[in-house]
Amino acid sequence: MKWNSSLLFSGLTALMFLPLLAAPSHAAGEDVTVITLTQTACQFVESENGVDHGYTSAEMADCEKINAETGEERLANSEVLTLKPGKYIFRVTNKNVPYSLGFWVREQDYNWANPLHKLNKTSVSGGGLDIGTTLDYEVELKEGEYLYSCPLNTTPDYKLVVKA
Repeated sequence: MKWNSSLLFSGLTALMFLPLLAAPSHAAGEDVTVITLTQTACQFVESENGVDHGYTSAEMADCEKINAETGEERLANSEVLTLKPGKYIFRVTNKNVPYSLGFWVREQDYNWANPLHKLNKTSVSGGGLDIGTTLDYEVELKEGEYLYSCPLNTTPDYKLVVKA
């Protein structure tokens, strides 16, 4: 995985996007559900009801502009992912975005600047999603509300609800 330590976005530092280990950390036979997500420019296709809007982006600023114009409406019409508590692998693919992307799932009220949140809140992130690349992000989700996005592709903050 490639790492660019000079990357800054939305007040978050690249430190948050440390690459994850390639090998899954779950034990053999342990129940893990795979959620497949496809990133195209400025969006996750599955999150927007399977619709690829066909946006093009050469850099993060392109998506910031597109989402400023369309993101609120698209998010209001997006599918809320509802899951049961458990272990998940988010299998994320960069389908056609010509720069390196990432993935970030976190509790809805997670604040990256709060050191206590780093100790007691769920937040899993990683980068290195070059064009055509698929990576796995493993997380255990408890009941609650979460957000997931790609700050490098500047997608909306899609909602994820976990309930029994």
